[in-house]
Amino acid sequence: QVQLVESGGGLVQPGGSLRLSCAASGSIVRVGTMAWYRQTAGKQRELVARITDGGGTNYADSVKARLTISRDNAKNTVYLEMNDLKPEDTAVYYCNAAARTTATRVFYMYWGQGTQVTVSS
Repeated sequence: QVQLVESGGGLVQPGGSLRLSCAASGSIVRVGTMAWYRQTAGKQRELVARITDGGGTNYADSVKARLTISRDNAKNTVYLEMNDLKPEDTAVYYCNAAARTTATRVFYMYWGQGTQVTVSS
């Protein structure tokens, strides 16, 4: 099994910054693509940013130039640097990772428990 533990959420004023972290642990053989999603009440979970194990990235149009995803493969950790935050960025942010463990031959998708980000004055 793989556990994803997020940290770094909180309350920030419009225009402020936050950095989210998500560490994967367990009997991991390899971690593939990692991503951040977000969800607000009554809406579907949406992709914010994704990064492959080779470092390739893509972003939702609404966050380009303000949010940056990165990863530390040695630590199986993904980060989301969030700048110039807006009230519409308020959501629960979920970490997602594809991982292969000592018990599986294929990659499975795993989710973190979510961390709340609130942008408000």
